[in-house]
Amino acid sequence: MADLEDLRQKVRPMLHFAAPADALYVYYALYHAPRRTRLYVHEDATGRADGFVAVCQTGQRLFQPTVILRTPDARAATELLRQALVPGRPYYLITTPDLRDAVATVVRIEQPEINRVYRLDLFRFQPFINVLVVAEQGLGGLPRFVIRSRGEVVAEAGVNWRSPHFAEVFVRTMPAAQGRGWGRAVLTTCTMWVVRSARQPLYVVNEGNRPSIALAEAVGYVDTGVREFAGEGVCQP
Repeated sequence: MADLEDLRQKVRPMLHFAAPADALYVYYALYHAPRRTRLYVHEDATGRADGFVAVCQTGQRLFQPTVILRTPDARAATELLRQALVPGRPYYLITTPDLRDAVATVVRIEQPEINRVYRLDLFRFQPFINVLVVAEQGLGGLPRFVIRSRGEVVAEAGVNWRSPHFAEVFVRTMPAAQGRGWGRAVLTTCTMWVVRSARQPLYVVNEGNRPSIALAEAVGYVDTGVREFAGEGVCQP
């Protein structure tokens, strides 16, 4: 297999570094830890890269590699997945919705989902400080912001990944703690941290998760129109 840095240089022209639609692909293809990244590149008849798959070991899924597939060509998608994945092994896959049928020929995804990609609109963002929010260190040294009740974490927000241009945030609130504004408090604090780091915050949410969408919009996130096809699945023989 070619050197990872050489492969990364090949796929760079495919990506737009300032576009939310490409942010996830830029991070995993170009910035994810080299020791935990395998990159496979498909080339067209002229030798130019027209697709890639990044297979990454992440802190969120230690025993289930995350697979990032990007190509405008369904046939290239199938070839890349066959080259990169091991039959019988489970994966978490993210790609564009137009490749759903191509993915299905290689990976059996049990519960596929379509995610919306939101970005922060600074003109709608109204930061505030909640004294209950405590900053801590999360996975990989990334920050997380939590609220505890009776010693238990009941609301938290943090950063899934960050590149030089973007950072994807997440938020979780325990059912018993919902309705108190704590989810909004931790998400707002996390968003402030990302803005101060000179990155654009992104928020990715299942399109059927109305409470999470409402929370994101209340904080100041707006729908970019970008969609992801994602899900856990097993590579078929």
